[in-house]
Amino acid sequence: MERRTIGAGALEVGAIGLGCMPMSWAYTTSQQDGESSLRTVHAALDHGVTLLDTADMYGPFTNELLLGRVLGRRRSEAFVSTKCGLLVGEQHIVANGRPSYVRRACDASLRRLQTDVIDLYQLHRADPEVPIEETWGAMAELVAAGKVRALGLCAVGARAQRRSAAEPLYAETIRQLERVQQVFPVSCVEAELSVWSPEALVSLLPWCEARGVGFLAAMPLGNGFLTGTLTPGVGFEPDDIRARHPRFTAEMMAANQPIVVGLRHVAARHGDATPAQVALAWLLAQGRHVVPVPGTKKERWAVENAAAARLRLTDEDLAEIAALPPALGSWD
Repeated sequence: MERRTIGAGALEVGAIGLGCMPMSWAYTTSQQDGESSLRTVHAALDHGVTLLDTADMYGPFTNELLLGRVLGRRRSEAFVSTKCGLLVGEQHIVANGRPSYVRRACDASLRRLQTDVIDLYQLHRADPEVPIEETWGAMAELVAAGKVRALGLCAVGARAQRRSAAEPLYAETIRQLERVQQVFPVSCVEAELSVWSPEALVSLLPWCEARGVGFLAAMPLGNGFLTGTLTPGVGFEPDDIRARHPRFTAEMMAANQPIVVGLRHVAARHGDATPAQVALAWLLAQGRHVVPVPGTKKERWAVENAAAARLRLTDEDLAEIAALPPALGSWD
């Protein structure tokens, strides 16, 4: 598999990562299965995926424990990315950026992941009650202590920012990045980026490219929509985040079908390629710092996603994708 680097430290990863969140969090609980998830992670590693992306809040904690069962045997094959900064309560999620908490959270993640070092430690969200420089300084201390190799920041999602037109998308994230850069280098930014959510291309990705900062493309398959495997109107179980997502109403899924049709059309020019693989290849074509991190809990999809690294889109393909209609949703 093609290799890419993250940050000035030139940490090397495979061109496609594996988002492990759906195995333990946010998607239909009835379809979560620990043994199946373990097979999925092993299959991803077998097919050249190295970056495994998780967070302590996923579960909470169970996602890191699951990965720890794999890393206990295959640590040398994996690039481990996890996150801190969010606490999960009974009915809410709150940010915690206190330095003492960051230190405790890192030690706990190391134990659950069964590793001595985290390759990429990301701040999930800034705590509005704590200056981000203090949080980032504590994370930098973890690098100095040898517990962490590099630091990253997760962007505030475009969906949340759409609710306010007061400033450009990702303006707040870029302000945070500029502040923490004064404390310790940012190696990576993780943010939503896909064919149906391309907003990060305007300012956030250029900011990263200009500074040699890696970019992890979260939700690269549009929460599954861009795979072409979801049927409008079928619905989702109440605990699935898509049940409350404005683009996953039956009306909006039907309205956005032309995007999937366009991806299928491009895929047909590449033999047995799938819409999902085209969507991932499009991301790889956006720059050498971009690493898509598709989430899945099924072995079949992990293998298919990994194979997207071998797909090379032509100028004709890219022009056709660029001409697809923008995605619609109740926020538009």
